[in-house]
Amino acid sequence: MGAPPFLTPEQRARALAKAKESRKARASLKLRVKNQELSIADVIRLSSEDEVIAKMRVLELVESIPGVGKIRAKAILERLQISLTRRIMGLGRHQIEALTKEFTIPKATQRGKLLVLSGPGGVGKSTVAKALRSSSALHVSVSATTRKPRFNEVEGIDYHFLSPEEFEEAVARNEFLEWAEFAGNRYGTPRRAVEDALDAGESVLLEIEISGARQVKEKMPDAILIFLEPPTWEELVSRLEGRGTDSPERRAARLSLAQEEMAAASFFDKVLINEEVEKVVASLIELASV
Repeated sequence: MGAPPFLTPEQRARALAKAKESRKARASLKLRVKNQELSIADVIRLSSEDEVIAKMRVLELVESIPGVGKIRAKAILERLQISLTRRIMGLGRHQIEALTKEFTIPKATQRGKLLVLSGPGGVGKSTVAKALRSSSALHVSVSATTRKPRFNEVEGIDYHFLSPEEFEEAVARNEFLEWAEFAGNRYGTPRRAVEDALDAGESVLLEIEISGARQVKEKMPDAILIFLEPPTWEELVSRLEGRGTDSPERRAARLSLAQEEMAAASFFDKVLINEEVEKVVASLIELASV
């Protein structure tokens, strides 16, 4: 490899200024896409006249679309067989058509999809839901419970913590999409928040117990039920026995229940093995976008 070209201080200053202007132009473009002032088709048309736009990475553009985010953007490009390093100027005709079609109909005009994630206790459902929540790719429903909050749990983020009386009143008003009792506590999914998100075009994830998943399927047949399995039974046992928040009696009860829950997989529409949280998250985002 040859030596880099020598630049005078003036040439270097001009190059830095040009790079700064390019970054500013791309940031402005992404903001207009985020604010839905420009569509993918608009940006591709502009790229034929603007070198700065033409050299922009497709991944960077797709990430700026409202409701997409980094994880879902990668999943979309992989499904459309577009390289993650591809620049707009390098898109082929079929890739442009596929990309334009993907975002022709605004998501807000379509009712979102309802994904229900369930599986045996200790399999990692909460960890997956937390990863999805931080990615902003899906609306993750926050359940209500009569259980007391743990030291690291936050109201409105981990759960809506209700008194037994408040929960009973919500049941009487039919405010839950599903609810169940487990280990002396009640858990339920607030119906209004789920319906509002779906009507706004957002896909929603419920992370709930198996009995709750059955209730949701009865009320909303279009819901996609996903069963999360451990890589091995031994690993699930290790997770349950290693929980520091449970008493020995509670762990034994969870282990016994897990054996029964594993047999429910056949009732679900899709089975995912929780070998890597990132892969499970990517699969869920893909299911919501198909």
